[in-house]
Amino acid sequence: MDLYEYEAKDLFGRHGVPVIGGQVVTTAEAAAKAATEIGGKVVIKAQVKMGGRGKAGGVKVAEGHDEALEKANGILGLDIKGHIVKKVLVTEASAIAEEYYVSFLLDRANRTYLAMASVEGGMDIEEVAHTKPEALAKVAVDAIEGCTPAKAKEIVTAAKFPSEVAPQIEKILIGLWDALIKEDATLVEVNPLANLADG
Repeated sequence: MDLYEYEAKDLFGRHGVPVIGGQVVTTAEAAAKAATEIGGKVVIKAQVKMGGRGKAGGVKVAEGHDEALEKANGILGLDIKGHIVKKVLVTEASAIAEEYYVSFLLDRANRTYLAMASVEGGMDIEEVAHTKPEALAKVAVDAIEGCTPAKAKEIVTAAKFPSEVAPQIEKILIGLWDALIKEDATLVEVNPLANLADG
């Protein structure tokens, strides 16, 4: 079963993965009210079970009630690859310094799990995988052993994450593995895994 972004955030939060909260709404007026309550810049994100939302116009930054109302009006009802947007997630905007990528998936071909990680996350991770495969680390994870602290360190090292964020990413990987196993998932993915300007 695929999850909406807000559902995945709730699930990740229950497993110790840091996430930014927000409000899920179905009208532009409610989005504007949420933006006012959050204050400052917000991001209004289409909630569809589909990638490529940003490029399709389904993710917009707004500041204040009126701008949030306008942006939400433009997103609600939008057709993103055959999916009509019926709700949006309004979250605080973050000052992102770097975007990374991490995931665990069931590797059926090799009858194991696979961790994939890159310091080049963000909207074009598929392009990175295609044109710069060396930038996407792939590390097998034994189903019985799981993502131990040592395995998390191996993944972080293979992906060449900066040393100053390595401990945080190792902890996040352990939380993601916990979510994968305890929720009986075949894929967990964070894109982008954001390194904020304040660390």
